[in-house]
Formats: sequence, C-alpha cells, structure tokens
Amino acid sequence: MSELNRRDPRLAWILRNRLHPRHDELNGQPTRGPTGLLRKNPRPQWQYGPSGLRRLDRLNMGGAAGVTQLSSKKRNEQPVLPLHQVVEPQAYIAVWLQTSGGRLTSHCKDVLGQAQQLAVAREQSTAVLGVLCGELKESVEGAGIDRLLQIQGPEYDGYQPEAWSQLCTQVETALKPLYWLLPDSGESAELGRRLGVALGERPATGVWKLEADTLLARNGAGNRDISRPWSRVMLLLEECALPCGEYRYEAGPLELEQKLELSAPACSRLEDLGQVAVDPAEIPLAEAEFILSAGNGVHDWPQFHRAATLLGASEGASRVAVDDGFMPRNRQVGATGTWVSARVYIAIGISGAVQHLQGIGKCEKVVAINRDADCDMVKRASLTTIGDSSEILAELMKLVEAKSPQEVSDAA
Repeated sequence: MSELNRRDPRLAWILRNRLHPRHDELNGQPTRGPTGLLRKNPRPQWQYGPSGLRRLDRLNMGGAAGVTQLSSKKRNEQPVLPLHQVVEPQAYIAVWLQTSGGRLTSHCKDVLGQAQQLAVAREQSTAVLGVLCGELKESVEGAGIDRLLQIQGPEYDGYQPEAWSQLCTQVETALKPLYWLLPDSGESAELGRRLGVALGERPATGVWKLEADTLLARNGAGNRDISRPWSRVMLLLEECALPCGEYRYEAGPLELEQKLELSAPACSRLEDLGQVAVDPAEIPLAEAEFILSAGNGVHDWPQFHRAATLLGASEGASRVAVDDGFMPRNRQVGATGTWVSARVYIAIGISGAVQHLQGIGKCEKVVAINRDADCDMVKRASLTTIGDSSEILAELMKLVEAKSPQEVSDAA
C-alpha cells in the first residue's frame, strides 16, 4: 500500500494562530518544561504605553524589557522592493486606469494585478500598458504599470466617454494590445462596452476569474456564474486578483508616433457640466470616500461636527459612541454596523476593536488620532498622531481654514 502525504487542517490552523499554545512548538520553538510537559506561562505579559495605560501583550511583541516596538525605527522602515523591468516590449496588455481624485482606485489595482499575471504567463516580453486621461497625484511605481500613456486636456476632462473611446481606438490601431482590461464599475464599465462595439469584439463583463481556456463571469444579478471563452475586451470585478506588491514597476512614459486627435462629434455630442454638490451627511457610509469617525476618546462633540463640516467628510462612529447616544445607529462603522471602503478614514479616539477593524478592512488610508500609542487602531493606521483629540482637531481646523477649498480637496 502506497503512503500518501495528507494535510492536517488542524495543524495548519495552529501554525497560523500565534495565540495557540502549540504555535511555538510547531514552528521549531519548544515550549515544554524540564519534565517534558507542555508549559504555558500563566502570567500575562504586560507593557506600558507612553500614556501610562497598561496593555496585555498577547504576542510578546515588547520582549523582556517591556517596551513597545512602535517607537522603533523598524516600524517606519520600508523594504526596497526589486525593480521589474521590460526593456523592449514585444506585446502589450492595455489597462484603463480608473482614478478617484487623481489616485488609482483599489478596483483598478486589482485589475492591474490580473494584467501582470497575464503578462508573466506569456513567454515573450509583454508589458502592462496603463491608459489614463487626467492627472495623477500619487506615485504608481507599485501598482503594476510598465508603460504609462497619459493624456491631458480639456477635451478629456470630466465625463467624456466618447472621447475616451476614440482614444482607446487609436491606441488599438497603433499598438494592437493583446487584451483590454477595464474595471467593471462606474465610468470604466460604460467605456468597456463602448470599446467592445468600436473594436467589433463581444466584451466579457462581470469577470472574476481567468482560467486556462475559459473565464468565469458573474451573471443573473450576481447569483449565477457562467463560463465562456476569453475576449479581447474584458471587464473585471473587484478582487479578481491580488494587487501587485512584490516589485516596483517602471511606469515609463509612452508616446505614440502618430498624434492622438479627436473627431468633432466626440467633442460636441456630450457636455460635462461638472459634479453636483452633495451634502456629506447625506452620503451613505458604504459609499463615502472620506470619513471622519469618532469613538470614546471624543468629548467635545460640537467641535467634532464642525470639523467634519469644514473638512467635507462624512461622519462615522464606533459602537461605544453610538451606544452612548452621541451618534445615530446608521453611522456606526464596523462588522456590527456598516462596512466602509473609504479612500481616507480618520479615526478619532477609537481604540480599534476587532469588529471595528473588520469594518474598515477595505479603507485605503487610515489616520489615527489617539492618546494610546499601543492601541490596535494605531497599529492599523498609516499615519498616527498621539495626543488629546480636542487639541489636535483644533489645530487641524486652523490649517484647513487657512487653505482654499481646492487645496483641501486635493489633500484628501
């Protein structure tokens, strides 16, 4: 009888769970006593933060000295990723870059991750080409773009689907990309369907998985999956692939030999009258892009409301603030409230319970304002300010009042 190596799911779970008593043992770190019995330290590992609050160090991150690692330089050090280069591309995979406020959306980064997977799978030198109309306010070296074709001009600003379609058609004529990948949401979804008609291709919409010969697409109001052959124009759903994170990419500028020109109908049939002003308080939390959220550490609630109005942010709250009656229930953020996916999430006086951290899992930038430098929200945040929330909000409001509304919008 042949012996088969079988995977033990319980052991795999213990290897992932750092709080399990056998975790260290299975990772090569014995935790048995002199008599051979499995031992567990009954004394919890306490540590004191800068605010003087005593916290339980379950993972023993502070070590024997009882100091926190948050103040060490290792927390702020970012490893230098290797550079991914495509010297002379023989083929391209074109991706329409979906932006919000001059920054790539998380949906677009997922699509770029899928494009890089397709490019790596090909034997010949294939580059991911990002096509963009407008400006970028952030670095995209980690997004997965090998070549960047960026067009700016009044005829491309705002909502101009016909102009964008003509631009993509001219890129198709000049470079003949292997595939066109677009996010299946918002304006990109409409552009993908227009591009399919212009190229005479039947676009694949709602794609969430690419296999060897076929693709899986979501259909029937999201209740049914269909399998169909690949298309040259594919509109992908969120989480179709993991975003790029192992390399830095060149994002080298690309210019076409023939100058891009628009025909008259593309410039005159549609006119963008600009965005309609919307009260941030009326935006549902699940759709808000900028959220100012308050927790138990906020004591001056009128100041908090003034700050949200001045910043143009939607108001959110932790469960404690809602239970205490300071905020309505529809403004609760977390697994027991509303799951949010804001571009910027400012947490004021929120320690970071597990349910709250689950609810902000898809937020791109998290800013924490807290007294406790060792709380879980500080560990989750990209930027942290330690101090009294009222004093920090007062200084923030002074800075915002000194800037123009456009500068505040660009900063957010």
